[in-house]
Amino acid sequence: MSAATTRSRTPRTPRTPDRLCAEAVGLARAAAEEAAAPGVVGEHVEVVVEGDRVVTHLFECKEFGYRGWRWAVTVARASRAKVVTLDETVLLPGPDALLAPEWVPWSERLRPGDMGPGDLLPTDAEDLRLEPGFSGEEEPPPNSVVSQAVASQELADLVEAEDAEVTAGPPADLPVAPARGSIAAVADELGMRRARVLSRYGLHVAADRWDEAYGAKTPMAQAAPAGCASCGFLLPIGGSLGQAFGVCANEFGPADGRVVSLSYGCGGHSEAAVMPKPPRPAPPVLDETKVDVLPLRPAADSGSVSAEGPSEDLGHS
Repeated sequence: MSAATTRSRTPRTPRTPDRLCAEAVGLARAAAEEAAAPGVVGEHVEVVVEGDRVVTHLFECKEFGYRGWRWAVTVARASRAKVVTLDETVLLPGPDALLAPEWVPWSERLRPGDMGPGDLLPTDAEDLRLEPGFSGEEEPPPNSVVSQAVASQELADLVEAEDAEVTAGPPADLPVAPARGSIAAVADELGMRRARVLSRYGLHVAADRWDEAYGAKTPMAQAAPAGCASCGFLLPIGGSLGQAFGVCANEFGPADGRVVSLSYGCGGHSEAAVMPKPPRPAPPVLDETKVDVLPLRPAADSGSVSAEGPSEDLGHS
């Protein structure tokens, strides 16, 4: 057997349309008009060969909002048959059709400030902005060899620091006061060595202002799945206000870069649940086997007819 006979043959679409299928323009137009609204199907555009005895008739679409679209009606004919049958009718876009813009995932459409009260922003498990925190599970037991070695090293460092001399000699013999361990050095580290610092009243006023803007009583916090205290995007701040406030570092959150209360919250929580699906209403129940009896005359005990005198017909002779 030669190689030409063993070579696989792929079916080719015939270039010449089937005569009976190509002439079935009236059948195709009737099918398109049945699927579309009256007056929507326009002129016949062309005939497209789909296969052996299978063609598609294209008609213009005159419906508003579907510029460049065409009604495509596919007809076919069985082998050795003279009757053309209908295959399907669809509305397809043409080469110059007006199409909707390409769909973009919500994660790429979202912009800072788009989140509102009640909205949830699920965080990806592989989000590069977050990393696992210290849960204590990796810490060795207190009596393990590693813990004892660490404790011994810390104790040795503490003894060495206590035995070290802060100055080369007695402080009275030095020309200037030592910087290390002085009140001025501690004040520099705490940020207190300034001409003036916030008073207790100033701290309370600032705390009230921040809590009013981004606190637990805001609509966003009321609809949030959790508070900022457990959010991975919270940056802690120092000082006494650090016990109640932090800075939000979620670029998609409504408080990005703002000082927020630990009791505040939004849908951009790092551990927010997946966006819940909207509830689907139950399908309507139609009982077509039940017959509702409608009386022509009201009942005597219904209260709508006086007991005195005969009842009258309700508009029926």
